[in-house]
Amino acid sequence: MIYKLSDNTWDEKEFEAINKVIESNMFTMGIKVKQFEDAFSKKVGSKYALMSNSGSSANLLAIAALVYSGKLSKGDEVIVPAVSWSTTYFPLTQFNLSIRFVDIDKHTLNIDVNQLEEAITEKTKAIFAVNLLGNPNDYDKISSLCEQHNLILLEDNCESLGGKYKDKELGTFGLLGTYSTFYSHHICTMEGGVTVTDDEALYHYMLCIRAHGWTRNLPKDSQIYSKKSDDFYESFNFIMPGFNLRPIEMEGAIGLEQLKKLDAIVLQRRKNAEFFLNKMNGLNGIRAQKEIGQSSWFGFAMILEGANKGNRDKIVGVLKENNIEVRPIVAGNFTRNEAIKYMQHSIYGELINADEIHENGFFVGNYCQKNEEEIEYLFGILEGALL
Repeated sequence: MIYKLSDNTWDEKEFEAINKVIESNMFTMGIKVKQFEDAFSKKVGSKYALMSNSGSSANLLAIAALVYSGKLSKGDEVIVPAVSWSTTYFPLTQFNLSIRFVDIDKHTLNIDVNQLEEAITEKTKAIFAVNLLGNPNDYDKISSLCEQHNLILLEDNCESLGGKYKDKELGTFGLLGTYSTFYSHHICTMEGGVTVTDDEALYHYMLCIRAHGWTRNLPKDSQIYSKKSDDFYESFNFIMPGFNLRPIEMEGAIGLEQLKKLDAIVLQRRKNAEFFLNKMNGLNGIRAQKEIGQSSWFGFAMILEGANKGNRDKIVGVLKENNIEVRPIVAGNFTRNEAIKYMQHSIYGELINADEIHENGFFVGNYCQKNEEEIEYLFGILEGALL
């Protein structure tokens, strides 16, 4: 048997959508992308959604919009969890912001909310929360802290589309939220990402930044720029340093079909997780990620404990030998990556739990379809590998 990290969410509907785009002879960002953005914002309950070419770009757009709008400035401090994907952090560095790392909760794998308030300094201007592997943060506590200290709340929800906290969609708690639609994620548009907000001005900044910094895509009544009536002039008029982060029309068309399947995909992932957690109850020396709210279960994270600590290489080797695809828990303790030497940063306290994940954590895949057979196979192998 082969237990892959992810399965395929496509059927003939996605290929039909691609073929219709080919027949239209319109390949660059167009009406299908806009239709997907409108459908996405309606689905998650945000006013505005902007599609980009990746979840990484979705984060970059969010940070760029905050800097160009003046809501964040060079040297401002942004608090982040010590465990996340690289492009949670890189846009902060690329826009000359200071990163403050805080340890994670050893059970939820999200930022330790009990350390957050003490980590805030006079330079802190924002908290960038990450919903790790589908799992919600405690947004009651985080939102309260942001309100109390006048901080901007941002959400990296790239791994957690469809997750909810108290019946509110993840990605919509902050001023801006981001999502990924890469192959292995909850919905797949080949490559792709989405940034959502309820702030019209920030949405307009992102419209501009996504396409070179030009004004062409701004509405006539934009809050950030008064367009001239001369379309010729506005076609190549640049008002801020932008990027080319545009998706292609195929990705928007695929996304429209994928959104129709999202509820069923998340429901099945949650059923798979229930089966997985029941199996975990029978094992000693290893623990699973603790769910808060309603996780959309990107994958199944496991952390070695007790006598199994320090044996990850051996156990991962056994899994790989038996055709079970396995990965680190995101990037582990990110401060232990060499890229950190290029980043203006500070660390609050000790990153004890992030280190534990770095050295003793791993995860395997969850599917959009029933995968109890693969999970049974996994546990058969694990039972023989664990001490």
